[in-house]
Amino acid sequence: MKLSVLDQSPVSKGSTPIEALRETTRLAQETENLGFHRFWVSEHHSTKSLAGSSPEVLVSHLAANTSHMRIGSGGVLLPHYSPYKVAENFRMLETLNPNRIDLGLGRAPGGMPNVTRALAGGNSMGIDNYSEQVNELASYLQGEDPERMDVRATPLGSTIPEMWILGSSGASAMIAAQRGLAFSFAHFINGYGGTNVVDRYRNRFVPSEFNETPKTNVAIFVVCGETEEEAEYLASSLDLSILLIEQGKSGEGFPSPNEAHHFPYTVFDKERIRENRKRMIVGTPEQVKEQIEELGHIYQSDEVIVNTITHDFQSRLKSYKLIAEAFDLNGKR
Repeated sequence: MKLSVLDQSPVSKGSTPIEALRETTRLAQETENLGFHRFWVSEHHSTKSLAGSSPEVLVSHLAANTSHMRIGSGGVLLPHYSPYKVAENFRMLETLNPNRIDLGLGRAPGGMPNVTRALAGGNSMGIDNYSEQVNELASYLQGEDPERMDVRATPLGSTIPEMWILGSSGASAMIAAQRGLAFSFAHFINGYGGTNVVDRYRNRFVPSEFNETPKTNVAIFVVCGETEEEAEYLASSLDLSILLIEQGKSGEGFPSPNEAHHFPYTVFDKERIRENRKRMIVGTPEQVKEQIEELGHIYQSDEVIVNTITHDFQSRLKSYKLIAEAFDLNGKR
């Protein structure tokens, strides 16, 4: 099984975005050495808790500071942008780093409605034409002129980025299937019905110049500790963070386990935490390995993307190291 990384550049309380992005860079270097397959970064806007607002810029930096791991976006929120410009950005990245770049696409807003307006220069934008945008972008990546304007995305080269559609629902899966693109299911966003979504993607997949057969992976939150107690202690921060986001109270940064321990949870809060655990794997290396393998089995996917968020960076890095050791990733390279 391949294991990969999704990093959202979390900003912990008491830390800064500068530190968060330095940690993302270090994490890419360390997980490359540990044997992880790919490293994706996300796009979020106008938030104090996540520093990654421009994945294409961060991808360029990470690719320059690693040597062989695949680096990509998880993902670029295409409805905000020109497909032509996105194609040029990632053709440039691919030209600089041949056979190493992934272009993952999402259709979420990445922030509140005012963020969408700001990204669109004051104009309102919707997702009604997302499928058409995906098709146009795919054509530009292939060196075509989809609008018949005698325009091609440059630089032209012999390789193109791997193109992925990211989603947590059936709509994105169908777009990926119809265009013959790879599909990544965000189990860490939606812990329900993902296997049915991926099954429909496979059943409706149309072979393309990108993929002859369906290609999938699944992303999930994972917190690994040497003991169950350590893992639960570290994961309490993530429990509280998700809860606060659901309540529109994302606050000034990622909370600490100490804050989580003293938080005045209501009965409803505790029930939401139990439900949200369906989006997470928490435990010892042996427990995490077993559950990741089971996740891959039920999704019939040979790649799982691990998204680990803890309050302090060393615990985050340790979690990935424990997972790599459990799977003997270096021994499989």
